[in-house]
Amino acid sequence: MAFAAAVLSGLLYWLAFPGEDKWPLAFVAWVPLVVALQGQTALRATLLGVAAGCTMNVAGFIWLQGMLQTFSGFPAPICFLFLLIICTYQGGRIGLLGWLYSRATSRGWAPNAVFAAAFVASELLYPLLFPWSYAATVHQVPVLTQVADLGGPILIGLVLVAANLGIAEIILARLGGRKMRRLPLAIGGLAVAVSCLYGKVRIRAVDALVQNAPQAKVGIVQANMGLLEKRADFTEGLRRHLTMSESLRTQGADFLVWSETSAMRPVGDETYTEELHGLGHSIGLPAVFGAVIIKRVPDERDYVVFNSAISSDKSGTIGGRYDKEYLLMFGEYLPFGDTFPILHKWSPNSGHFTPGTALDPLPLAVGGTTHNVTMLICYEDILPGFTNAAVKKGDPELLVNITNDAWFGDTAEPWEHLALAQLRAIEHRRFFVRGTNSGVSAVIDPVGRVVAHSGVMQQETVLAPIRWIRSRTVYELVGDWLWYAVSALVTVWAFKRRIVPLKA
Repeated sequence: MAFAAAVLSGLLYWLAFPGEDKWPLAFVAWVPLVVALQGQTALRATLLGVAAGCTMNVAGFIWLQGMLQTFSGFPAPICFLFLLIICTYQGGRIGLLGWLYSRATSRGWAPNAVFAAAFVASELLYPLLFPWSYAATVHQVPVLTQVADLGGPILIGLVLVAANLGIAEIILARLGGRKMRRLPLAIGGLAVAVSCLYGKVRIRAVDALVQNAPQAKVGIVQANMGLLEKRADFTEGLRRHLTMSESLRTQGADFLVWSETSAMRPVGDETYTEELHGLGHSIGLPAVFGAVIIKRVPDERDYVVFNSAISSDKSGTIGGRYDKEYLLMFGEYLPFGDTFPILHKWSPNSGHFTPGTALDPLPLAVGGTTHNVTMLICYEDILPGFTNAAVKKGDPELLVNITNDAWFGDTAEPWEHLALAQLRAIEHRRFFVRGTNSGVSAVIDPVGRVVAHSGVMQQETVLAPIRWIRSRTVYELVGDWLWYAVSALVTVWAFKRRIVPLKA
């Protein structure tokens, strides 16, 4: 029964998550697992957590099967085995929560406080291949997400966890034949109420800030080039991008955003400004676009490759360059590929990129003014800590993500990616533009609302207004330090027995 409850939690988690979007289930998805964890040993609690996490991952990230087949080159059965291994590993995040909960509660610490702290530790510390956060379950409900500017996605998740713990108390009291404690219910209800009140006040204030900020129109080109087609037919890719850019220019776009590696023909590290000047001039508007840049190196590698973002002005002059730092496994690099080069022969479609080393913003000249733009490539936009560091370094007026999710096809993944990215706009109170190859391209306002978006797996343009905004938030200044402290505390609880004073 305990494992059935854990699996049920995993299913409810998945149904609440973007893609399925049954967001009210976010208030109850943890309840079966909370009930199942009562009185369990550390080992069983860990396995229960892994069962819940693996269930959620297999259901929610089933699109990994297609991605693995495309980029590894392995047969479908082997890729499915890899999928199960990855999802079990990812499910270990909830396993960590279960282990901490069992260890700390068995040492006398308050169960609800332990569960909340263990949730923080699992979201913050567990290393994931494909990161996600529980906060994304309520991406459609702006009034619940505004606390992200105080504590990032973890604070949103804690509000939802508090509600879950309150509901779990009702069930635990009935099962235990005891009187229900009112405090967990009060804390859960108060957490949601305060979060909604804060959200309502902040939405009004941020909307007022937006109204007074300088405006521009951004045009996004979604060319929908196939994964291998991009590499095989540079001419068609360029034709699509330039034709769609001309359409956006005639519609009044002030600047353009193309997707990741949209200028797919590789260019040299020493000559890229000259080589890409012609492309920028052909676009005819200030633009941000993706490029592949090759640098010769004096070692056995011969050369290294960078996944880059480039800015250009309306005359085509290159303004700046950002090299992606967080690379995607299999798509952009092969684990242990540098140590065992033969792996690249076994997995011929895997990328061989080198990570960048600087978080400098791109200068973008629009309307006679140069604006700082913080660039995020591919899944860098779902990493709150990384984005926080980039924003601190760049002090930007706009966030821009360029990505290529074509390898996942018409699945839930592009919508999950968008929902996770929405939180970055709230955390930093900037407009956020996402230019993708195959969807979902979008413009997100500083409240986290998607004001315009494309479909998936189709050629499409998006034209929408943005505002140039500089802002400072508590989360930007403080980051995750509070959550690291909470994680350290629950780790201590897992090993140190609580000493209860004897009554006289």
